[in-house]
Amino acid sequence: MIAADRFDAEALLAGILDWVRIESPTIDPAGVNRAMDAAEADMRALGAAIERLPGMEGFGDVLKASVPGLANGPGILVLGHLDTVHPVGTLAGPLPIRREGDKAYGPGIVDMKGGMRLAVFALADVLRRHGRPPLPVTFLFIPDEEVGSPGTRALIEGEARRHKHILVPEPSRGGKVVTGRHAFQRWHVSTHGRPAHAGGNNRDGKSAIRVMARLIEEIEAGSDFDRGVSYAVGIVNGGVFVNVVPMECRAQVLCVAPTDAAFAEVEARMLAMAGEREGVRIDVTRGPVRPLFKPNPGTLALYEVARGIAADLGFALEHGQFGGGSDGNFTGALGLPTLDGLGVVGAGVHTHDEHLLVPELPARAALLAGLLERLD
Repeated sequence: MIAADRFDAEALLAGILDWVRIESPTIDPAGVNRAMDAAEADMRALGAAIERLPGMEGFGDVLKASVPGLANGPGILVLGHLDTVHPVGTLAGPLPIRREGDKAYGPGIVDMKGGMRLAVFALADVLRRHGRPPLPVTFLFIPDEEVGSPGTRALIEGEARRHKHILVPEPSRGGKVVTGRHAFQRWHVSTHGRPAHAGGNNRDGKSAIRVMARLIEEIEAGSDFDRGVSYAVGIVNGGVFVNVVPMECRAQVLCVAPTDAAFAEVEARMLAMAGEREGVRIDVTRGPVRPLFKPNPGTLALYEVARGIAADLGFALEHGQFGGGSDGNFTGALGLPTLDGLGVVGAGVHTHDEHLLVPELPARAALLAGLLERLD
């Protein structure tokens, strides 16, 4: 019988905070590797076989940790990342670790160190009570998810194909689990103008920044939030000296599409931006893509198991398709049984308000443990 009271909320939080204290933005491979070191130590303590794969494309390492099951053959893949969007210095600045009533704050505490640490606690509980889980369990810790997993997508897909079930402890969506995710497209837009002395003969120049500013307005105006389609420009840089009409400007765009038709619409719209305006050349190139993850029969069967476990624990578990990409997009798009959103309950993801709800931790850990011991 599964019982949430096997897990102590304060002990779970303490373990999560051990990982949160290690700042690990994607762009800092050394910091990500320190987070991987902590996860490796915790998995070794459970007797897991460890494989550490060197970082690809300038990112941190990948950590693979496996424990045998009572049965051989395809098992369970627990898939998640340890990189965050919060730069080094966030802990000492705008988002220190702190406790305010039921809320615990910290960079990456929800997305998604909390969920992966809960999964480790869940596995420890299963091993302590049963010696082995019914099926082999492999944890795959990813270093570059927050930038679209450009160096690890092929690895994730290959590993997932060798497993029967994929569990993704990304943050819960208001207590719900995720059985589908919208598609994500990243695009790189660059403008190429003509320089001139900005103070002496400004009119002879063609400003790449001016054209980019107009493009940004045009791009983001394509958002239709009622349909779930959105365009967001998140990074812009250009120019060298203020007294030179800027010759180049670069921007990165994140686009969300909830359906295949919307995906094609977004693609066509972004590609149509390329060309020339006001004497400035516009180039558009595709970045990493997270494919559309539609609910499939295997995923819905996983959800039914999870719903039954939640009922035993005394709460109703709902599900749905949501935005907010994850590595579950890759596995779900392959048609593999993938249950996402199994992590902590909280809010403020990717902001300085990121926090989890401490009283929810035992039930979420028990849900993960129940899946590890019931899936066969």
